[in-house]
Amino acid sequence: MKNILLVALTSLLLMAGGKDLRQLVLTPTPQMHCANCENKIKGNLRFEKGVTAIETSVDAQTVTITYDAKKTDPKSLQSAMKKIGYTTTVVSDKPQSTAKDKKKK
Repeated sequence: MKNILLVALTSLLLMAGGKDLRQLVLTPTPQMHCANCENKIKGNLRFEKGVTAIETSVDAQTVTITYDAKKTDPKSLQSAMKKIGYTTTVVSDKPQSTAKDKKKK
């Protein structure tokens, strides 16, 4: 009985303390022109607190950052982009869809 209670309590704590993942889509200025631009952005943003994934698209001129909203926010991420020479405009900032969300659709 104690083991069941311990497992239930642990599960509740993990769910309550889980990540609040969001996806921020930015457009950079100046525009990205090549793989070196993409690598510069990815190489620098990956060290920002809360960032879990970064995707770039030269064709679409977007930078998609998956981040933990409990650890950082869009303004901090835009500031990090500015440090490496890019001003940015927010295209969207929304919760990251999970496998459960996709099944519901």
